[in-house]
Amino acid sequence: MITVKIFLSLVPVLLFLLFLVLLDSFKLIKKKLIFVCLIWGMISAILAYYLNTSLINGAFIHDENLALKIFPPFVEESLKILIILILIKWNKVGFMIDGAIYGFGVGAGFSLIENLFYLHELQSDNIILWMVRGFGTAMMHGGTIAVASMVIMQAISRQKSSLLPVIFGWLIAVSIHFLFNWFLFSPIIFTIFIIIALPTIIIFIFTSNENSLRNWLEIEFDAEVKMLQMIKKGNFASTRSGEYLLSIKNRFTPLVVFDMLTYVSLFLELSIKAKRNLLLKESGFEVIKIPGLDNYFKEMKSLQKSIGKTGLMAIKPILRMSKKDLWKLSLLE
Repeated sequence: MITVKIFLSLVPVLLFLLFLVLLDSFKLIKKKLIFVCLIWGMISAILAYYLNTSLINGAFIHDENLALKIFPPFVEESLKILIILILIKWNKVGFMIDGAIYGFGVGAGFSLIENLFYLHELQSDNIILWMVRGFGTAMMHGGTIAVASMVIMQAISRQKSSLLPVIFGWLIAVSIHFLFNWFLFSPIIFTIFIIIALPTIIIFIFTSNENSLRNWLEIEFDAEVKMLQMIKKGNFASTRSGEYLLSIKNRFTPLVVFDMLTYVSLFLELSIKAKRNLLLKESGFEVIKIPGLDNYFKEMKSLQKSIGKTGLMAIKPILRMSKKDLWKLSLLE
């Protein structure tokens, strides 16, 4: 019986995480980051236990069952989402797809520790209980941050302010968790709903998002190749981007303008190679490693310093350096 309880409470969420990774045809996910997300989920579960206990014991709410329904959603979702925000800040997440998988990974790690705790504390042999915990509660923990991550990445892809989407995504995660805790329907019905709804929603979003990723690749790849060719041929000034750079050159020294053009060329070269690797991954081929990649990044950092913040802002319209554009360079690492 103990083997059945362990399987039902721990395995389903890991299998679904594996399913999400296999759905990623572009292979955007990095194994080490999945591992980091799982570990952070486990750590956040431990931290949440002590924070929840402290809040419940010191709360003005005297009904412990009521407090258990109110405080955990806020504490647990706040802890879980932190690693996703850090990954986004470090340009390690580029699309809704990888955001959702990393988010679910955090929830999976959280649910593993939580269900191990309940396996130790609850000596029940009720199969329904462990099915609800494994297919319901565990999936909920993964789903909340997956949904929050997708909301945040969708807003970022539209060049919107990142603060409001973060708050909105966090509130959605808290709300789902809050409703789950109250079990407005029976636990079994809620669990069945999650089993059906979560995969359906995520698969639909994955499909539509992969289509947008292909469009982004095709459109930007062609545009960047043409721009880089014009620069190398010395015809950059005849392009719209070149005309824009000429229009602002009087605001900077000739040396800074030269560094700007060098930076644009280097960024385009790396961006094209990153997109090439994405296409190779989707086709099932091995990516092409770039020798001396660290030197490229060091040169970019050196150019950034010489150009300065004002200069970087000035060339931003040429490169359209959004979170997505900066993320693609991480594919080369």
